[in-house]
Amino acid sequence: MDAVADLLTRSPELEGLLRLSLAGFVALLVGFDRETKNKPAGLRTHVLVAIGSALFTLVGIYAFGPGDPGSRVAAQIVTGIGFLGAGTIIQVKSGVVGLTTAAGIWAVAAVGMAIGSGLYILGIGAGILMFLALRFLTYGSDAEAGKDVAGHDGADKADAS
Repeated sequence: MDAVADLLTRSPELEGLLRLSLAGFVALLVGFDRETKNKPAGLRTHVLVAIGSALFTLVGIYAFGPGDPGSRVAAQIVTGIGFLGAGTIIQVKSGVVGLTTAAGIWAVAAVGMAIGSGLYILGIGAGILMFLALRFLTYGSDAEAGKDVAGHDGADKADAS
């Protein structure tokens, strides 16, 4: 195990590859939930967003070093993902759909950025929390009353995410 750690510390590119792989793996959890619910952004989208965010973060760190240019890269990831997420939001007669998927894409980008920065525990923990939230949080009492969280009547019971 020491040999692997030694190799990773001597090769930033190998460590970067490990970070990219880990970001993609964590994003699989979130993408799995979206995929099984037939949402517009599933496994591939979430994995690509996390890996891309981790890669941009790594490039910002290794190409520019700490400081202003690296922070600009991080800010642009957030902006770019905002546009991507907006593409999943659709207004329909019964309300708005795609908000949860858009939030998932945005949050997976943050996971990629955390892991790309070397904050492994934070990124993995956030990914697990996201998966649990998507899997187990429901509309609660509003759904039981026939209304979704926006207060619409429950005529369209499709997942509004």
